[in-house]
Amino acid sequence: MSVDDVPLWAAVLVSALVLAGAVVTFIGAIGLTRMQSFYQRIHMPTLGTSFGAVGVLAASAILSTIGEERFIAHEFLIFIFISVTTPVTLMLLARAALHRDRVEGSKEVPVVETRPADQ
Repeated sequence: MSVDDVPLWAAVLVSALVLAGAVVTFIGAIGLTRMQSFYQRIHMPTLGTSFGAVGVLAASAILSTIGEERFIAHEFLIFIFISVTTPVTLMLLARAALHRDRVEGSKEVPVVETRPADQ
């Protein structure tokens, strides 16, 4: 069976999943432009990327399974890599910004008081 011979119900399901993934990713992109601070801005695209990729990857998995009759290893690997790298990138960017803001003395972030080690 080729991709051209995919049943109508599967084509509708794949289309709906791709559209849902694209909409969620687009909402994340809009959130990037609408939020005021860096800490708020960094959160929206991370969620949009993670949840948007789920819809697109699910659509790809369904189409590959039904249309090409192949195992969906690529989709699993992409999902794992996105699920691992997106939150790690968010954490690293947020920590770098937090360190920069603390060094600059920004009033947006709380100051951490350090105590001597002997107390």
